[in-house]
Amino acid sequence: MKSPLIAIAAVLLICGATSAADAKGCIKGAIVGGVAGHYAGHHGMLGAAAGCLYGRHHAKEQQDKQQQQSQANGQGKL
Repeated sequence: MKSPLIAIAAVLLICGATSAADAKGCIKGAIVGGVAGHYAGHHGMLGAAAGCLYGRHHAKEQQDKQQQQSQANGQGKL
């Protein structure tokens, strides 16, 4: 029971050390990945790290997609 809590606390500390823009998607991904990793063979830390990376990647893709749509609508920065 201590292992998932320690993993989540460690990931939250790591995410807290980065800027808000870099951590977008990390916390949610780390929580989901940590829980999944814990139940898939007690690899909570590994799952949390992978979830954090995936969450950041997914958030960046969404941000890029929104920027492209706003530029296509003529609302981009000049």
